[in-house]
Amino acid sequence: MFVRMLLRAAVLRRGRAASALFAMIVAAAVATAMLNLYVDVQAKLRHEFRNYGANIILVGKDGASLPAETSAQVESVVAGRGIVAPFAMVVAKTSDGQPVVVAGADFDRVRQLDKWWSVSAWPTPTSRAKNVAEMGHPALVGVRALSIVSPKNRPFELNFQGHSIQLAPAGTVQTGAAEDSRVYLSLSDFVAWTGVQPATIEVGANGSADEVAAIMQQLSRAIPAADVRPVRQIMEGEARVLGKTRATLLAAAALIILTAALCVLSTLMGWVFDRRRDFAIMKALGASDRLLNGFFAAEAAALGAMGAVIGFVIGIGIAAWIGRANFHAPVVPRLSVLPFILVGSMIVTLLSAIVPISLLRRVQPAVILRGE
Repeated sequence: MFVRMLLRAAVLRRGRAASALFAMIVAAAVATAMLNLYVDVQAKLRHEFRNYGANIILVGKDGASLPAETSAQVESVVAGRGIVAPFAMVVAKTSDGQPVVVAGADFDRVRQLDKWWSVSAWPTPTSRAKNVAEMGHPALVGVRALSIVSPKNRPFELNFQGHSIQLAPAGTVQTGAAEDSRVYLSLSDFVAWTGVQPATIEVGANGSADEVAAIMQQLSRAIPAADVRPVRQIMEGEARVLGKTRATLLAAAALIILTAALCVLSTLMGWVFDRRRDFAIMKALGASDRLLNGFFAAEAAALGAMGAVIGFVIGIGIAAWIGRANFHAPVVPRLSVLPFILVGSMIVTLLSAIVPISLLRRVQPAVILRGE
């Protein structure tokens, strides 16, 4: 009988039931989308920030080169939690005596770490073998350095401490920073030519700010000869964006849930007013205040549960669309969110039913049935 009464109330007053249900569906859908994004957006934003380069830099203390085994030690500490790219630099001279900064780097790692670099073509092992035999070692030349070392984009020669090397431009790099004035060649060729070991190691560490800080501490302990520094522009920018994104998601969800709660409250109060005669008859037939309150609370909870289930399905679709549109990657549906959405929706509707339930207690059967 109790279930029949619930269904009958929803059927006879479809308009108000649909209004409250729609409000809960919207609230549940937004909450589902926000919670799914809240979990995934941090990982996705960190992945996006890794495209902007390293967030940790190791340099030799007092400008000295790092020990030869430093790269292996950094790899051991990072252990798959990021990308490690060593760099070595010297100031060489062109054939006409002009100074130019030359850097040795592992092109494969730099390509993964510094995806923001605008590179026309990266030197490859195939091009290296061909160029060494025909024109010289392939080099990646900054757009400003190109006018100094090879205005006509032809092979050129550089000298360092009495040792010369023949290079051929394989591509150009443009970043708008110091890289534009440098010449890059493979680290192995650089060390063989200059005998200088890497003095800088860039690390693109994955994880939260606390995890990155822990990696820095481990590096400081493991490599006392290195000065471990954070790239503050990257780390602070990442923390600021993540914090604002989380706050925006939570604020948007809270605002929409509050709006839905007000809508449900208004609907339930109108529902009580429309059905005051029905409740008066139930009281006249012997229904207690507890039974009426339980009946009305059950109606509200049923609306909340139904809205939660429908809203959860819609919210997953919204989260997936946002992930595709903004991150070009899917947002994984998390079924673990459903219990929270279900319980939260029922709590919202039950809290919204508190005021209408208090109105039920004031229903006087004799007064209502006389039409007063």
